[in-house]
Parts: sequence; C-alpha cells; structure tokens
Amino acid sequence: MRKVKTYIKKDVVERVIEKTGEKPEVVARVTNEIFNSLREIMTGDDVELRIEVRDFGVFEVKKTRPKPKARNPKTNEVIYVPARRKTHFKPGKLLKEALKVPIDELDQKE
Repeated sequence: MRKVKTYIKKDVVERVIEKTGEKPEVVARVTNEIFNSLREIMTGDDVELRIEVRDFGVFEVKKTRPKPKARNPKTNEVIYVPARRKTHFKPGKLLKEALKVPIDELDQKE
C-alpha cells in the first residue's frame, strides 16, 4: 500500500513562486488571505452557499437533516443529532478531465 502524498499550503506558495517569480513574502501573504477569505465566507451566516472558481470547481456549504433517532454505538443509547452544515467540493470541467487519466499511465511516469 502506498503512502498518500500530502501537500501543505507552503507547497502551494512555492509552486506559485516558481511560476510567477514573485517575492515569497508577497505570495505567502496573498495565499493566506485567499484561504482566510474562503474560510470566512464558508463559516458566515449563510446556511447554504456556493463559491464558484471558474476552471477549478465549486466549494459548497450544504445543510444536513437532523437525525432524531441516531444511536451511540458504544452505549447503544438513542441520541438526537441536530441539523448542521457540511462542506462539499465539486470539481470543474478542466479538473475532471485532467483526473480521468488512467492510473496505469500515471504509474509509468514515475
């Protein structure tokens, strides 16, 4: 079993620096503000919302239904789980197409 490669925000910043040649502190500040702004919008007062990034995808906040008869598996106790919000990402057309490459072809590149 392969270990999943994890990218962090720093990796995104470094890639943008490579592609743009901008100063690292400028790219880091802008990247932080983009993610902070997305988080602020998604955690705001709107129960449901969409953030559409053309050619990338859609971030959505959706509400869940309450579950009046959920069960705690440890104690078997019946509990009430209130409605809440959850996040969802739907990839855009370009991203979907790029991900359709068969895994066999990806393994050959490595």
